[in-house]
Amino acid sequence: MSETTYQCQCGATLRFRQDLTLERGGTSRSWACGDCGLPVPGVVAEKLSHQHPS
Repeated sequence: MSETTYQCQCGATLRFRQDLTLERGGTSRSWACGDCGLPVPGVVAEKLSHQHPS
């Protein structure tokens, strides 16, 4: 399985759960860039949230 990465608008490359900030609100959860706080698309964030550095 290939590793998913996401390039945030602030320039940060997000690869792992540690690069994200979980924001809980209402009935759903959303993810944001750990550096700048901009929202990360849900599908991409869920994939990243399951990746761990080895």
